[in-house]
Amino acid sequence: MLPSEEKIVALPQLLANVQEWRAQDQKIVFTNGCFDIVHLGHVDYLERARLLGDKLVVGLNTDQSVSTLKGPSRPLQDEMSRTRVMASFWFVDAVVLFGEQTPYELIKAVQPDILVKGDDYTVDTIVGHDIVLANGGAVKTIPLVKGYSTTQVVERMLAAQPS
Repeated sequence: MLPSEEKIVALPQLLANVQEWRAQDQKIVFTNGCFDIVHLGHVDYLERARLLGDKLVVGLNTDQSVSTLKGPSRPLQDEMSRTRVMASFWFVDAVVLFGEQTPYELIKAVQPDILVKGDDYTVDTIVGHDIVLANGGAVKTIPLVKGYSTTQVVERMLAAQPS
């Protein structure tokens, strides 16, 4: 098994990892997303998220969840491809798939110390903020790199296609 593959875990293994990390007094950061086409905005965001704590857990939407949220033409890459890409980053410590429309139940199970999303959200609109704040944790937003979103990248790619 490759090192990146070891970071792709089901919920029971993730919870065991979280328990071990907590025993070592490590701060757990959680974020989530589709991460369909990874671009500079994602890399910058995830690396900054990891700097807020000791371990970064990424909740990744399943293919079905992405289709429900983004429409039938998405995802552009399957969930196994997306999990491997996420797990390959040094600053990501665990990747777990979730099939619901939101990661609320996953956040409730993990109980992260820090919950992070991009600054296109406000703290009160971040799913799970109530759980984290009630447990004495922090909810933070990270400035997004302007001009980089999956939608913008796809639009640029399509515009570059010869007609």
